[in-house]
Amino acid sequence: MNEQVVSVKIGWGISLETTIFKPDGEGPFPLAVINHGKAPGNPVHQERSRYIVPSREFVRRGYVVALPMRNGFSKSGGTYIWPVGCNIASNGEMQAESVAAVLEWLRGQPFVDKERIVVIGQSHGGLATMALGALNPPGVRGLVNFAGGLRTDCYWEGALAQAFRSYGARTKLPSLWFYGDNDSVFSPGVWQDMYARYTGAGGNARLVAFGEFGNDAHGMFASRKGLPIWLPEVEKFLDSLGLPSRPSIALSDE
Repeated sequence: MNEQVVSVKIGWGISLETTIFKPDGEGPFPLAVINHGKAPGNPVHQERSRYIVPSREFVRRGYVVALPMRNGFSKSGGTYIWPVGCNIASNGEMQAESVAAVLEWLRGQPFVDKERIVVIGQSHGGLATMALGALNPPGVRGLVNFAGGLRTDCYWEGALAQAFRSYGARTKLPSLWFYGDNDSVFSPGVWQDMYARYTGAGGNARLVAFGEFGNDAHGMFASRKGLPIWLPEVEKFLDSLGLPSRPSIALSDE
């Protein structure tokens, strides 16, 4: 999978730690950007995200995979800005700024096909992904949201739904959403309201409500056992975007 870790300068003296997996060869390859969640505690102590199971599936399909650590996470520079009050929408937009800066750098690399991009996010990374969609960045054809959102210490449920309504009103890109019934972070009532607000504001989204998954549906995306749930749906979504969807490269599962 040709894993490498690069430091992407995004201005103001800040560089973001970014993991890249890519097929053999010079490309250009379509690009899958995967946005990480937020572990409890100080983000600076969070480990570099690799999402090795889904990353492998995208490389199998001929994609470069990039996993940027956003401002203040792991070895990335800058500071993580905690939500002020219940302003979850603003937090998502700040996360999206990190992703957009790395995406701009990636589109300038010779091994990346800058017009064939899909952006994926899990948990806090799902919020960042949907906020990025509101920017309608060039080259991005679609968004995939795995259990996206953010909990805070205020009345966060309504603020989260309002954030997604705001993004849906500005996003022209199609999106595919995955949420489970036994998600330890976002209950069905929460994500159903988010989806209703997003689509009600004009957002183009399809929801895959996959029921229960193991002990906690929130971790479905990263688990090998989750592949039968999400991979066929993502393949269909990629097909609809005119992007590669079937394996073309032989890789082991180790």
